[in-house]
Amino acid sequence: MKSLFNAKARTLEQHINDTARDNKPPEVGDELFVLADYDESRAEQTGYSNYSYWRSTLQAFLHNRTAVAMLIVLVVLLAFTFIQPLLPGQYGANTINNDPVTGIQLQNQSPSLTTVYTRVPEGILLTGRRLDGDWYTVSNVLSSIKARQAFTVVEYGAEWCRIDYKGQTGYIKNNFQTKLKLPDDPTAVPYESKSSFNVQMYQEPMDLTNKGAMLYAAAEDIAEVGDGQVKTVREADLRTLPSDQPFFFGTNNIGQDLWARVWSGTRTSLWIGFVVGFFEALIGIMVGILWGYVRALDRIITEIYNVLDNIPNTIILILISYIMRPGITTLIFAMSLTRWLGMARFIRNQIVIIRDRDYNLASRCLGTGTWRIMIRNLLPYLVSVIMLRMALAIPGAIGSEVFITYIGLGLSVDTPSLGNLINEGRKLITSASLRYQLIFPAIVLSIITISFYIIGNAFADAADPKNHL
Repeated sequence: MKSLFNAKARTLEQHINDTARDNKPPEVGDELFVLADYDESRAEQTGYSNYSYWRSTLQAFLHNRTAVAMLIVLVVLLAFTFIQPLLPGQYGANTINNDPVTGIQLQNQSPSLTTVYTRVPEGILLTGRRLDGDWYTVSNVLSSIKARQAFTVVEYGAEWCRIDYKGQTGYIKNNFQTKLKLPDDPTAVPYESKSSFNVQMYQEPMDLTNKGAMLYAAAEDIAEVGDGQVKTVREADLRTLPSDQPFFFGTNNIGQDLWARVWSGTRTSLWIGFVVGFFEALIGIMVGILWGYVRALDRIITEIYNVLDNIPNTIILILISYIMRPGITTLIFAMSLTRWLGMARFIRNQIVIIRDRDYNLASRCLGTGTWRIMIRNLLPYLVSVIMLRMALAIPGAIGSEVFITYIGLGLSVDTPSLGNLINEGRKLITSASLRYQLIFPAIVLSIITISFYIIGNAFADAADPKNHL
């Protein structure tokens, strides 16, 4: 049986050899072959697709209406910080505004949308004089009566009393601030009275002053009648300032316009935030990718990170700000010195997770360079988380600037910033009438922080390929 099997195998082998010899292919010369060049840029190309990562990211982001609205708000706010100084009638951010008559600083003026204090009809007689070619200073005060000076009440009223004083007849207010000495029946006039405080006697039963100070009327609304008396020739606006430009956010304790200072301070703080965020992202991403992908650098960078991370950021901020001259450059340098550490560590951890996945191994097998793998394979995977951290880095830098200013090592007072304004405003939080000096810069800072947070989250979600169609 075995010999029979061997005979059949020899017969089959002979048949195969004969067939191969009869079908031998013709000889082919080397001149028919062309060596294919290696193209690194096309090494991983397997097919064509009209998919665009950034176009899909933008489309996904635009579907989030809240984020788009906050982006518009943020862009408008940023643009207005540059436009505001160019608008007509604006006060300088560091200009100390004084009353043009008394020369006294316009301290702690309440916020207002207009300088018009009141409007009076035609024919009202006032005390006044020309300030310049465009304005008159006016009031209806006849004289000032010192406390406990006697005068005669000739007509009693619940709000106003008509009196005679040194041959003049006028009106004084009848309220708790004057505390008039009145008889049991104050309507039984005339009688002599006194006030516990200094009071003003007005020509008419109306107070046409700004807390006792003169008001301002446009020259075209006023006609002089002699002896320091003027009269309105038409319905006239009496203003707290000889200007149509009010203090929208009020003034601070030395008469500076908070409206101008808030926008100037916002421009300064955003500049600090953007620059610090840029350096944090630039250094953090580069170091993080190298740290995570190049295994030979892992131990070295880890030791450097451990040394720097064990030094509290607050101590570094305080030391740098204390040693160097206070200024914008100092703040940017101090915050950029260590803020990249968190970004680098985060990027490194993400790279470690994906560096040995199949597509990266395939790229290395195809001869793709290390830098190309990091930029083309690894970095796009991290766009979503990078954008989120960058969006939070900017308000974080502004918050650090507020903190440094709060402890007295920040920018000087002649460089408006949100940190300076909030630091000054917090001292007045217990005074209800001055609380606006904290509220306005705090509102702007809140808008910036919330906008960046919402935009960053929305863009991070949009950059995730899982959310692309």
